Order: sequence, then C-alpha cells, then structure tokens
Amino acid sequence: MRVSTKVRWFAVLGVVIAASVPAIAQTAASTPAAASDAQVGFQRKAQLSPQQQVAEGLNQLSSMEQAAGSIRRQLSDARAQRDVVKTLCLNDKLSQVDVAIRSAKDRQQSLQLAAGRNDSELSTHEFTIMTVLRQRGEQLTAEANQCIGEEGTVIGETSSKVTVDPSLPPDPETVTAPIDPGLFSQPPVCTSCSR
Repeated sequence: MRVSTKVRWFAVLGVVIAASVPAIAQTAASTPAAASDAQVGFQRKAQLSPQQQVAEGLNQLSSMEQAAGSIRRQLSDARAQRDVVKTLCLNDKLSQVDVAIRSAKDRQQSLQLAAGRNDSELSTHEFTIMTVLRQRGEQLTAEANQCIGEEGTVIGETSSKVTVDPSLPPDPETVTAPIDPGLFSQPPVCTSCSR
C-alpha cells in the first residue's frame, strides 16, 4: 500500500508539471512581444560599421552647415529690412546652430579616431551624439523659419475717412423725435420771494 501512495504522488506531481510547462512557455514567449509592443514606432537603424558612421557623420555635418547658411541668409534679409524682432530671433537660432555645429565637429574628430582604432562601441557612441546634434539643428532651423518680425508700423499721423451710404435707414439710437413746444412751460413766478 505504501508503494501505491508514492506512485499517486508522483502521478499528481507529473500532472502538475505537465500542466504548468505550456503556461511557462507561453509566458516566456509572450514577454518579448509585450516588450516590443511597448516600443511601437521606434525603429532601430541598421548597424553601421565605424567607417560608414564616419561617412554618415560627414553628411550630417554638411547638412547642419547648409541649415546654418540658410539661417544666415534670413538674418541678413531681416537686418536689411531693419526688422529688430526678427533679427533677434534669427540671431538666437543661428547662435544655437553654430554651437551644435562646433560640437558636431568635435564629435566627428572623435568618431574618426575611434573608427581608426576600430573601436565600434566608442564610434557608435560618438555617432549617436552627432545624430542627436543633427536633429537639434533641424529643430532650430524649423524654429528659425517661424521667426516673426515686426508688424508694419506707420510713422506719422494717420487719418480715417468715413462715408455713410445715404440709402441706409437711419440709426434708431441717433434719431431724435421732434420736440413739441407745448410740452414745456415757463417756471412759475415767485410772488412771495424777497430779493
């Protein structure tokens, strides 16, 4: 009888394990999918070699310099128009883009050195920072395109001329009724007043 009790326990344990294995496998299989669902919309770029990152970094740097040139032209036009508000806005954006370009040039040099040593981890780090700087440059360029200048101001006196169409009916608030002279009387004369 003792052997049958042990067999029963092993049978129960086997059933429990058999039932739990598919659930564990299903949980493990669904976990990566849940993690990838949380990152919908995020696309990872294909892994570039350090030499490809150097070439792409040069393209990004060139793109940033072209954007700075565009902002410089807008700034020159705003100065020619003596538009103080737009000049200040564009000057601020250009200064920020220039800082991003200087930083990107430093990162490009570090990227070239890392690629020369074939240090893929450091080159990926430098390339990632350059990509962020390029995105910041694009954002600043978009903001520079939205700089609004002064509204047209008029110097000197202004005048307005109003003409009223005679065919319009009269305004009821401005029309006065004719006054009947019989409605008004003279104030009473004082008979007991002393002067």
